[in-house]
Amino acid sequence: MVDEFLNDMGRREQSNRTDINRMGESTRAVHGGANRTKAHHSLTEPIVQTATFTFRNTQDVIDYMEATIYGEGTEREEYGRYGNPTVNAVERKLAALDGGEDAVLFSSGMAAVTTTLLAILPAGAHIIMTDDCYRRTRQFAQTFLKRFGIETTVVPMGDYEAMEAAIIPKTTRVLISESPTNPYLRVADLEQFAAIGKKHKVLTLIDSTFATPINQRPLDWGVDLVTHSATKYLGGHNDLLAGVVVGRADRVKALRDARGILGAIIDPHAASLLDRGLKTLGVRVGQHNANAMAVAQFLEHHPAIDRVWYPGLPSHPDYGVASMQMNGYGGVVTFAVKGDLKVTSDFIDRLRIPYIAPSLGGVESLIEQPALISYYDKTTEEREALGMRDNLVRFAVGIEDTDDLLDDLEQALSGVPAYKDHLRGLSTLWEARFRN
Repeated sequence: MVDEFLNDMGRREQSNRTDINRMGESTRAVHGGANRTKAHHSLTEPIVQTATFTFRNTQDVIDYMEATIYGEGTEREEYGRYGNPTVNAVERKLAALDGGEDAVLFSSGMAAVTTTLLAILPAGAHIIMTDDCYRRTRQFAQTFLKRFGIETTVVPMGDYEAMEAAIIPKTTRVLISESPTNPYLRVADLEQFAAIGKKHKVLTLIDSTFATPINQRPLDWGVDLVTHSATKYLGGHNDLLAGVVVGRADRVKALRDARGILGAIIDPHAASLLDRGLKTLGVRVGQHNANAMAVAQFLEHHPAIDRVWYPGLPSHPDYGVASMQMNGYGGVVTFAVKGDLKVTSDFIDRLRIPYIAPSLGGVESLIEQPALISYYDKTTEEREALGMRDNLVRFAVGIEDTDDLLDDLEQALSGVPAYKDHLRGLSTLWEARFRN
């Protein structure tokens, strides 16, 4: 009778998860993948803080091994490096959010990317990535993977003819891009990207960190795998490191097996923080989107600003595709100040709200000058060759009040020489008109 009751409860839990996964984004962010009934009648997902798991008896061991080997699935774990109930619960939620069959969590975004590539690439393989991919991802591919005879071709973002031309039959295994990218927020045409992969039987992977599942779901457009640095918007509070890969169940299982070998699993406490952050994802991303749009529109018309990159502006090169496939344009605005390295640094130092920091996606606004944080070891000429101008600023807009952010930008920009020159010019013009 007890076994029948437990089996019935399990069926109900699975049915409940399936129903929730068909609901809206914020509902899935709060309830997606969760069991309605939790240990100790807890409302929130309990933190199972243990490195190893016990068995009741030898038959329990045999049952577990049989289920593991023959793929029947099991709700229990054996050892902390292979999985944890708290981690598993968050994985189910992330899969529900991105519309995938399964998800696997890692200790950082880079661990998610590196484990994935190491797991799916044989020696001598070839991969293609766009030139605006995260710098550390490109560095891993072009240095570490090269040691295994794996070659990397970098193609211009948005040049799908170049991407398709670079494919080497039976050798190219993965196409990689971010969308939006860092820092110029280029948006990949996901349908075209996925179609190239399917045509040539090449796996496609999109890093969707800047978009989040709220603004964009690459799997819906035919992409094979989507990854996020969960450190950013998914966690949302700048207090954890995590990464995730979402996709078809068999592909994710292979990555979970690789994680058990390579060891980059997230710990249960960090997973619990991520679970808590995910519950407010829809609300937070909505405010990020609204604030960033307001900031982008304000900056685009400001005399102290040379140029703004934001996919929600018609001036952005990918505005058309972004409008078609995104529900919102994200919380990052990149812009160039009229001035040199020092003028730009002085502007940043006058800001009162954002912190100077090299991340994004948290509730606090963060700002950085890529020339100093990410490319300090390069000369101005070397940075220019990489597309990183000395006057470039990346503003990761938080969820503060919009008017406060705009007022702060206005007061900081008032000290930029180009703005002062603009005001002097207006003053001279008005004086001339008054005299006439």
